[in-house]
Formats: sequence, C-alpha cells, structure tokens
Amino acid sequence: MELPRALRQAVDRALEGVPARDLAAAADALSQRYRAELRDGRFHVADDLAARAYLAARLPATYAAVRAALEAVAAVRPEFAPSNLLDFGAGPGTVLWAARDCWPDLKVATLIEASASMRKFGAEFAPQSGVAQVDWRGDAPSAGARDLVTLAYVLDEMDDAQRAALVQHLWSVTGDTLLIVEPGTPAGYRRILAARDQLLRQGAHMIAPCPHTDACPLAGPDWCHFSRRVARSRAHLQAKNAEVPWEDEKFSYLAVARNAVSLPAARVIAPPRVGSGKIELKLCKGDGSAELVLVTKREGARYKQARRLDWGEPWS
Repeated sequence: MELPRALRQAVDRALEGVPARDLAAAADALSQRYRAELRDGRFHVADDLAARAYLAARLPATYAAVRAALEAVAAVRPEFAPSNLLDFGAGPGTVLWAARDCWPDLKVATLIEASASMRKFGAEFAPQSGVAQVDWRGDAPSAGARDLVTLAYVLDEMDDAQRAALVQHLWSVTGDTLLIVEPGTPAGYRRILAARDQLLRQGAHMIAPCPHTDACPLAGPDWCHFSRRVARSRAHLQAKNAEVPWEDEKFSYLAVARNAVSLPAARVIAPPRVGSGKIELKLCKGDGSAELVLVTKREGARYKQARRLDWGEPWS
C-alpha cells in the first residue's frame, strides 16, 4: 500500500532540505519512544524535526493500518457512507486521508491533535485531501455526534484510567461508528480487548474484526492482529536506514456501531497456509470459537473462494 499521491507529494515537500542523518536520528529516537510506550508527560512528537521524522518513518505505516481497518468496516457495512469525522490524536491527519480515500463523500472533519508541530503539517496537507471542511483543534471538541469517530495509535500513551475515560467520551460523541486502532503487539491487543469489553457493556454492536460478541477465543501467547504491507519511499528508506523497499505494519483494531449489523460467519485471523491442492485457514468464527479449517481442491467453489482470501478478510 502507498500513500495517496497528493499526500505523498506533500510529505516529500515537507522533507526537502532535511539532512538524511538528522532525519534518521530523529526517526530512531521516535521509534524508541513508541516501542518503549513512554508516558513521561512529553509528546512523542515534540518539535519540528520529530514531526518530519514521523512523516517519513511512521505516517505510511499508520496510514496503511488505518486504511485496512476502514476497509474491513466498509466490507461489513457497504451501505455506510459517513459525511463527517471526529479523529482524536490525529497526528498530521492520517485518518482524514484514509477515511476520504475509503469514503469520497466525507465532507467535514474535526481533528484533535495536542502537538502543535503535528497540527502545523496536518493543516498544510489537509486542503489537498478533498475534504471540504477540516477543523483542527488542540483539545477535545464540544459535544455533538459524528458519523465516524476514530482513535488510532493513541491508547498506548495513556494509563488504564485515562484510556477508559477517553473511550467512554468518544463513544458518547459517536453517532454511528467508532474505530480504534493500536499497534499489533500483545500489549496493543490487550488494550483493544479492554476497549472492546467496555464498549460492549455500553451496548455497542460489533462490526469488526470479531464476528461475534463473546470473549476472545485466543489464549496467550497467541493474540489477534493483522498486517498490511507498506511501500517505502526514498525518504522512508533513509529515515530507517533500510534497504528493503517495503515493511509489514502489524496492527490490532476494533470497530463498533450504535446499531446492530450483519456480521460475517468468520474472519481469517492469520496468514493462510497454502499447500499443494489445499489451504489451511485460521478462523475466528461467529459462534465465538477459533478453528483451523482445511479446504481442499476437491471442494470446488469453496476452495476457489479460500484461494482468494487474505489475512484479515471475512469468510462467509
């Protein structure tokens, strides 16, 4: 997956003239903060150079994860077409671009981002997104329901009480759909599970990834996560001192709605294992169980359907 062309060009312009060595050092420091899940009272992106490092090293992967999660929502709910968005912890507007790419009728967005450095670049990029009205704020907005409310890669910066309070607030301003995305680590998965339990208790209805509302059937050391391959730009390669022209972004996510939706029978929760005339699928099923299913060539149409499935897709 690549960034939309207009966003990629805007990022390239923002990175012009930044020494590659400085960008790589800032990207490494940023990655260390994210991996350590530091909560020291400082923004992960605290200054202009850190923001540029984020644009080079993290924006493409975050965009890919969010876009994949939105695709999952759209697959379950093809009739859903949000006209307005509230994104908390918006960074440089990553969700804005992903949501507009998924739903071209998106017209209004309120983006909450505490880091002034991030807001600066986001505000510069947003006019090219195609969303007519974009309101940038440094703190939470007044009440008022939004069609789509999103929270991507934010919960890891908070303690348990803060997370629960934020999830509760965002659900209170969700008119239709709430999407939460976290890193695809065991810790990120646990944060998603906590939000899932909290929201289901509040009467939320599951959209994805779970095809049920029972307890997660996976037991440690296993955990539910997905992956999206990201094409690396020249700046991305330089920022990460990398040679491979792609990376795989692992993520966990949760999407819920105000009203009940028709869920798929199952979802593929691991990369399909393809052999000679057979495919093994790891499925999370609508009855609340997880199961390895072997589909063989003898099964004809079912086998052809299985061959088209990828990690994270629904299975009917």
